[in-house]
Amino acid sequence: MADTRPTASTTSVKATSVQPKKTSNIISWLAPILCIVLGYIIWRFLMGNPTGFNQPDPAGGFWPHHLGPKDAFHRIYEGGIIVPLLIGMFLMVIAFSIERFITINKALGKGSIADFVRRVQYHLANKNVDAALAECDKQRGSVANVMKAGLRRYKEMINVTDLDTEQKVISIQKEVEEATALELPMLQKNLVFLSTLVSLGTLVALLGTVLGMIRSFAALGEEGGAGAASNLAVGISEALYNTALGIATSSFALVMYNIFTTKIDNITYGIDESGFTLTQSFASTYK
Repeated sequence: MADTRPTASTTSVKATSVQPKKTSNIISWLAPILCIVLGYIIWRFLMGNPTGFNQPDPAGGFWPHHLGPKDAFHRIYEGGIIVPLLIGMFLMVIAFSIERFITINKALGKGSIADFVRRVQYHLANKNVDAALAECDKQRGSVANVMKAGLRRYKEMINVTDLDTEQKVISIQKEVEEATALELPMLQKNLVFLSTLVSLGTLVALLGTVLGMIRSFAALGEEGGAGAASNLAVGISEALYNTALGIATSSFALVMYNIFTTKIDNITYGIDESGFTLTQSFASTYK
């Protein structure tokens, strides 16, 4: 006959006190649109400013064909219509990095997570649950939120008489798991954009480079001669601006993604440690 694990009675234990977080994710769809539009504005009206070219296109329009850029900044304009997309992607990396930086720093709370856990352990060892809850209110991070939810159930289990110690520990552990399940999505939200831009930036840049090379070799085939070779060299250098922008975007996205995942790993470790602290403390103190 298979062994069955004891479970907390639903009649003596209240439902979880953890409530879903109400957060708006408007940045996830608004930021890409605004960044692409801003990328086009930078490309069209700053890089493509007629004063930066020896032969500006008076007709203007969506994609003016200016010739003879006076400096490197305006030469990027001749990289083609892929350039504003790459600029927009770089701006996306900046936007999502700022958003994640603010959110994750808030989730880290005030002070060291390790010191916070040690203070809670001290209060629990002295059977002072209220002081441990006060520490959570001071820390105010994701680890503190999970710890606070577990401490509330911890305090409730102290006065429950119709459950044995193992059942009480299971109830506390379940409360911690439910609180953790609500905290982690908030930490990982929008990181998918950074991870996607790591590879997408290079691929889009390669597309822009290939398109530029196609135009350059097409011009070489039509004109021929030494003059065409000179134009080919200029066209290749212009196409490579796409590669440079794409590599810069991917590199920046990769660095920021690794920084944020490291911070999230530290928070996750703190959450795991807090859950272990609660269950072990209750099991040893209230046998």
